[in-house]
Amino acid sequence: MTVTVAATQMSCGWDEEANLDKAERLIRRAAKGGAQIILLQEMFATHFFAFNDWKPDYFALARPLAGNPILERMARLARELGVVLPVDIFERANNAYYNTIVVIDADGRQLGIYRKSHIPAGPPGCFEKIYTSPGDTGFKAWRTAHAPIGVGVCWDQWFPESARIMALKGAEVLFYPTGIGSDCHGHWQRAMQGHAAANLTPLVAANRVGSETGDLGTTNFWGRSFIAGPTGEIVAEAGGEDETVILASFDLEAIREMRANWGVFRDRRPDLYGPLLTLDGEHPVAPSV
Repeated sequence: MTVTVAATQMSCGWDEEANLDKAERLIRRAAKGGAQIILLQEMFATHFFAFNDWKPDYFALARPLAGNPILERMARLARELGVVLPVDIFERANNAYYNTIVVIDADGRQLGIYRKSHIPAGPPGCFEKIYTSPGDTGFKAWRTAHAPIGVGVCWDQWFPESARIMALKGAEVLFYPTGIGSDCHGHWQRAMQGHAAANLTPLVAANRVGSETGDLGTTNFWGRSFIAGPTGEIVAEAGGEDETVILASFDLEAIREMRANWGVFRDRRPDLYGPLLTLDGEHPVAPSV
């Protein structure tokens, strides 16, 4: 089974409708190129309010899942084009706020949600902990119409545990929508190449481009969205300023055979991994209630 995946890359402003129009154009471009699963960047519908500002009025940008116009529009588009869309939104759930992925299948149905687990408080200028709570869904894998996938969000991509759990649950392609612009591009890319290689699983990362300014500073998002193959090799990469689409195709059956043959899942030793459930390597963390 061969699947073609894509990452989009674009700049965003405060005009939500204009951002959605741009996202739709890129999705259509990717679908025309043969993409079956298309990844949009983190918080693609707005200026990324979590950077450079600490303003309570930004909470008004969050919406509940039910009746969310962004999701309704993306569902119509997914159904029309027959593509899978992992869609990142700012979610309000009663008095809680989350950075949330909604996986929309190729028939327009919502397969479920993932709420971003790791919430950063840096580099300087990032105030995401002010706006969102740590996710409560745990890491997931979804069997979409085109492939089993896992989706993490931005800061999740630095944690090997996230990728491994999604792979353990059956994800055969990993997706990471991103909004990042600090001086760590090489480190950022290599960390995710490592996840692809360690799990023998292709990986797609979509970042934003452009400069976004708030009262407390400016962030220059450096793009460089990329797709890595199952040994961590870069097979497609965008530039640092382009509003564009990148694509790659993978034979998932051949990769599945390679993954089994390498034995990286067969030879795991979960009985020795207890320290991963601690913060200091020694004392177990109390289970959450």
